[in-house]
Amino acid sequence: MKPTHQGRSQSRTAKTYASEGPVSVPSLTVRLGLLSTARINGEILQAAAGSDAVEVVAVASRERPRAEAYAREHGLERAHGSYEELVADPEVDAIYNSLPNSMHIPWSFRALEAGKHVLCEKPLDRRPAEIERVFELAESRGLVFAEAFMYRHHPQTARVAELVRGGAIGRLRAVRAVFAFRLSDSANIRMRPELDGGALMDLGSYCVSGARLLAGEPERCSGEQILAETGVDAAFHGTLRFPGDVVAQFEASFLAPFAQRLEAIGEEGVIEVGAPWLQNRAGDVLLRRGEEADRVEIPTANAYGCELADFAAAVRGEDEPLLGRSDALGQAKAIDALYRAAEEGRAVTL
Repeated sequence: MKPTHQGRSQSRTAKTYASEGPVSVPSLTVRLGLLSTARINGEILQAAAGSDAVEVVAVASRERPRAEAYAREHGLERAHGSYEELVADPEVDAIYNSLPNSMHIPWSFRALEAGKHVLCEKPLDRRPAEIERVFELAESRGLVFAEAFMYRHHPQTARVAELVRGGAIGRLRAVRAVFAFRLSDSANIRMRPELDGGALMDLGSYCVSGARLLAGEPERCSGEQILAETGVDAAFHGTLRFPGDVVAQFEASFLAPFAQRLEAIGEEGVIEVGAPWLQNRAGDVLLRRGEEADRVEIPTANAYGCELADFAAAVRGEDEPLLGRSDALGQAKAIDALYRAAEEGRAVTL
């Protein structure tokens, strides 16, 4: 049974107690509202169902009948016929923003203005100035704003980063990443330029994030894009140069069969991750040194459940979110530089 909700004021109290020492604080269930009826919501609903930290209590759609049908189907308390109604709902503590990319910042901003914490789907935005703007608002209001990059919360990701930083493959020299699946529907939101679609934003953001996690912030970016008829990049091939002469290369594509892969290549070995982004797909983590290949044991976990636990802890004031302002800003700067490099046909220095 979920603990009784005790209001947002409790989260501020929890933060004060935490700073003074290990004081017992009544648990708080964060009441979450879904901003849209997007398919990805299903992952959040499933994860929340097994959690005492988060309870999904409301959903919004621009069409009230659609919101009401969605609420009935998933057993939610309330349905709102507009996004404005949801962000104004006094019985909602936090918003999960699963709208199309172009609506991430505007509606996250409005939710924060209304006093709601926000967990926003990746990618937040490709414009660094917009990232700064929304985080400034969140910080000025004492609210949590976090990017929902679920793969970053899985223990597999932490283990791979730990192995690289701990010298398991010697000095890191290169990173290779792939994320692809076939997409031929030009009406899909991922193919619409007015919604900030494109392979780099949708799939490449994972590859960029993974490379940054292992190598730091890039110093220079270059890229090649293949445009769809709609004008977005149907495929993007990028190169990022990091400090210490580390080079990352990635492919993000709507033109190829499903594939996901991440490799960290060092002077003494290689780490191969078979399912770096969607860990529910089969894929081992292998550590290769010479002719030997050892399988790295990874605990079973639901990445979305880990993500919700991290977000709820931040809302309660128990810890900072795993993905904060600096990570979001670094991600936006890299994506912006990659797009500029592809459009201008030159390497872009950050």
